[in-house]
Amino acid sequence: MKDIRVVTDFPRKVREIENLWIPMPDGVKLAARIWLPQDAEADPVPAILEYLPYRKRDGTVERDALTHPYFAGHGYAGVRVDMRGTGDSEGVCKGEYLKQEQDDCLAVIEWLAKQPWCSGAVGMIGISWGGFNGLQVAARRPPALKAVISLCSTDDRYNDDVHYLGGAQMCDNLMWGTTAWAIAMTPPDPLIVGDRWRELWEGRLEGNGIWMQDWFEHQRRDDFYKHGSICEDYADVEIPVYAVGGWADGYPNPIFRMLEHLPGIRKGLIGPWGHKYPHFAMPGPRMGFLQECLRWWDQYLKGIDTGIADEPMLRAWMQEPAAPAAIYDERPGRWVAEPSWPGPGVGEYTLALSPGKLAEDAGSDDVLTIRSPSTAGLSSGAWCGYGVLPTLPVDQRMEAGNALVFETEPLKEAVEILGFPEFEVKLASDKPVALISATLSLVLEDGAASRVSYGILNLTHRHDDLDLKPMTPGEAETVRLKLRCCGQRFEKGQRIRLAIATGHWPIVFPGPENATLSIHCAGSRLILPVRKPQPLDKTLPEFKGPESATPMAQEVIKAGEPFRREVTTDQITGESTYTIVSDAGTVHHPHTGMTLSQRQTEIFTVHPDDPNSARGTVTWDKTYSRGDWNARVSVSATVRALRDVWRMETHLVARAGDEVVVDREEVKEFPRDLN
Repeated sequence: MKDIRVVTDFPRKVREIENLWIPMPDGVKLAARIWLPQDAEADPVPAILEYLPYRKRDGTVERDALTHPYFAGHGYAGVRVDMRGTGDSEGVCKGEYLKQEQDDCLAVIEWLAKQPWCSGAVGMIGISWGGFNGLQVAARRPPALKAVISLCSTDDRYNDDVHYLGGAQMCDNLMWGTTAWAIAMTPPDPLIVGDRWRELWEGRLEGNGIWMQDWFEHQRRDDFYKHGSICEDYADVEIPVYAVGGWADGYPNPIFRMLEHLPGIRKGLIGPWGHKYPHFAMPGPRMGFLQECLRWWDQYLKGIDTGIADEPMLRAWMQEPAAPAAIYDERPGRWVAEPSWPGPGVGEYTLALSPGKLAEDAGSDDVLTIRSPSTAGLSSGAWCGYGVLPTLPVDQRMEAGNALVFETEPLKEAVEILGFPEFEVKLASDKPVALISATLSLVLEDGAASRVSYGILNLTHRHDDLDLKPMTPGEAETVRLKLRCCGQRFEKGQRIRLAIATGHWPIVFPGPENATLSIHCAGSRLILPVRKPQPLDKTLPEFKGPESATPMAQEVIKAGEPFRREVTTDQITGESTYTIVSDAGTVHHPHTGMTLSQRQTEIFTVHPDDPNSARGTVTWDKTYSRGDWNARVSVSATVRALRDVWRMETHLVARAGDEVVVDREEVKEFPRDLN
């Protein structure tokens, strides 16, 4: 974060309330940390709420220090609230995005609006979970909530979240399920809750289930996922929404949908970033996101005309070609804009298929077959990249042998695309359950292939995500697969590549049996959202450089081992193993006296010829200590993709010092529901 300008002199002096209890209607109290102007009681200010399960005391504390004092110094109250049953708050958190979570947030907003230091206006900001619940709570229409900034979030909890992708079981369902479980099992801080810490902790350990089991119980887009999905009725959200994300993140798609469908004031911003706030995100360029937030808040919480309402609806980073790499400091490109979405400057560019080729003229009558090994996709990187770690897709040449590859001749002129590529394909399967994966790549002059976009579809979901239809073996159908949105420039002399495979490991688990797809070239086409440069692009004001408040002081007691992401193949058995190790080491927070350590591992294994060998194991180990006090939580979960069932094996161990508080193992099986 060397390029962030640290601001210490603000228009208003800032004071901090380390912990404040907010009462809920049922008597449970939520823990809040608040930064506000010193004179806020005399000159009340709007409140900016960030409402999360990620532990305000020691989880998000580093990024909170950069953001909320900055808001306070510019005339707002920055409020970080631990959700029920997380961090230092009372109660038990029994799942993600539950009605109880929303009800509590409504009570928090009402409480904030009534405080003597609050003007009565409240905004919500958040990334990931906090972006989700900002939209969900906006749909509940609390009177005091006036505007939302939602980052890296979704409008559709089934089709565009961490659980299912095109109806296929995501490997991140296991990763995130284990992560969320570990977070929910951690104790509150005794310095905040006193001697009750053990009682509150044991309430979490005993009263909380394994959320991931719910996600395996619900494998279709039923009411479980419709709850909390604002796409069920966009009209429920009436207040202004600023939707922000990045091409390297897992959640850019919803931004386009929300711009198209939300009925009120909405604005979109998509940079090259991963799953981070844009003032400290990678890949760069980073931008003055906090200044942009202030323009939004001033406009819609204070009624000050900042000009943001007159600017284009969408601003996006048009990425220029770059050699494939797992991490970038910056992605070359430029900002482009559209006054509305769908953008008037975006049209369709259609390419037909023939063996090995993509071209504008008519394709061939050939029928080509593909049955990929279960290892197809190992070069794809993480579904949701954080940008700051090397988890982006690498050279796609390594995938060419696993797929049917179609490629243009060298382009005669540059082409830019913005939006959703689509692949319309006439195909047949020899099995009732089959997956199709389509990957769009930019092929550089030296032959290296950089992934631009991809899409995955469980073909039993080709018509609907609730009323599923198995494929009739041998019977050809036309299917339309929408790929992930993108903004990419292809230069003259480069090529456009489409690769079709029958799996995408370890983004999704394989289907229950190997399937062969027959691709009918004559009935198939790639449709690209081609965009011509617009005059509006040249009128965009420059973003200011990134700023923040003073970073939090912390001491590294023990550095973690270097981040690992590797693929190994047993040359005797043929089995392939994908391993990630993320070790945060041990750090000390002087302002609270807390010392923390955490380590995560992910191991996904499969044999290329046996989809039922696919398995993943994720572990988390978290330790919190201060003086003689010590608490440790260790969780592990394994999912095995057997032919007829998903087998889940879980283990939780919680320790207070040397005492084992909980040691619980469970094995559970879930029938595979056409996936």
